[in-house]
Amino acid sequence: MKVAVLDFGKTNSKLFVFGQDGRILSEQRTKPEWIRKGGLSVLDEAALHDWALDAVNRAVDGHGIEGLMVSGHGCTFALVGDTALTHPILDYEQEPPADIAARIDPRIPDYTETFSPRLPLGFNYGRHMLWLKEVEPDAFSAAKAILGYPQYWSWRFGGRAVSEVSYLGCHSHLWAPRRRDFSSLVDAEGWRGHMPVFARAGVVTGERRLGRAGRPVAIHNGVHDSNAALHAYRRQELGPLTVVSTGTWVIVLNPDCPLEALDRERDMLVNVDVDGGPVPTIRFMGGREFAVISGNWQGAIAPASIQRTIDAGTMALPSFAPGGPLPGRTGEIVGPISDAGQRAAAALLYVALMIDLSLDLIRSRDTVIVDGGLNADGLLAALLAALRPGQSFMQGATLEGSATGAAALAFESIGREFAADTPEPVHAADFRGLDRYRNDWRDLIAGRHIAGAAAGGAQ
Repeated sequence: MKVAVLDFGKTNSKLFVFGQDGRILSEQRTKPEWIRKGGLSVLDEAALHDWALDAVNRAVDGHGIEGLMVSGHGCTFALVGDTALTHPILDYEQEPPADIAARIDPRIPDYTETFSPRLPLGFNYGRHMLWLKEVEPDAFSAAKAILGYPQYWSWRFGGRAVSEVSYLGCHSHLWAPRRRDFSSLVDAEGWRGHMPVFARAGVVTGERRLGRAGRPVAIHNGVHDSNAALHAYRRQELGPLTVVSTGTWVIVLNPDCPLEALDRERDMLVNVDVDGGPVPTIRFMGGREFAVISGNWQGAIAPASIQRTIDAGTMALPSFAPGGPLPGRTGEIVGPISDAGQRAAAALLYVALMIDLSLDLIRSRDTVIVDGGLNADGLLAALLAALRPGQSFMQGATLEGSATGAAALAFESIGREFAADTPEPVHAADFRGLDRYRNDWRDLIAGRHIAGAAAGGAQ
């Protein structure tokens, strides 16, 4: 049996075909387009759907897939009627006008209820729902269902409209993790009746005939991407672990962190796993920041460039994107930059230092698994292992932990085995002066009046 996974990221969208042995048999990629419509930035849904449908049809014809699963990025919702959207899907990277924000923000539940920190833009998609309701109330009155982004795509391909807890619980303001129920905002706005019945991620919700021969393909309920990555490793019974999922966002998930350790001012929150359990999390836009700092560097980074950057004391200081554990600061690069390779090295060191700090804040003490595209050549994981010699580090056998976890959920839901490779041990990188470089970076952070509570965590 084979399953296709549509992995919808904010920057890149992909289709993978998985066999039951966990191997990726083929892949296709595109970039979603965000366009202006009615004064808002919205998804070009028609173009992305056309690409996805073509990719799935080719997977059916080329590999005989029997199931279609979806993994999707957070912060995004869809309003749907009987057969179509009642409003285009909002881009979460836009801020409501100040007058509207002043009206809607007081309606947001307290952090102690939702464990969703109040963040800018649409990083909490309940905030964007309030904004859209203010400016386009007809879109809500016409909607039959409010869907998370993965559930929208499962529905679009022929599944039922359902809700799914890992997505609703993903810093949305819509979920109360301790009660395992919708938040007070949902009831205050009258949205509960628009929330479809729950189904576990991976459950079959429909069927569609696809490919040239009209082959029947099961449609599986989608999942939040970082929680899919967590599931990919938890199911392998590796013991207590922290997962660092990297892409546009770096998401650090430590299920064993006590809830009282979370700091709403540092983009620390509770995600919810596929079974509804709380997962303490800290995050920052690491992939976006890497692109900004590096000048959109592509490809491997030479270890020699890393060493030159450390020796020169060249470092990036936060932040280069909104949110994160060190918010409200304008990013800058200090020290000399001699070439593009050194700029890329400074960017990777920045991501490593931010993850190192995040691991302190989320109280990670056990094995850390580094997953995703920022660890393409293993250098990021090796830097982290060098920065934190008291912890064990592993890396995914592939870069696609989110898609692998999504595939596992699809196979498991129909009682089929799925034998993905276990993660591989990471050997610490050997760079002279890395500890000093980290300590100097933290001293500079403290010197810029950013809270220094964690600054001594890795002395």
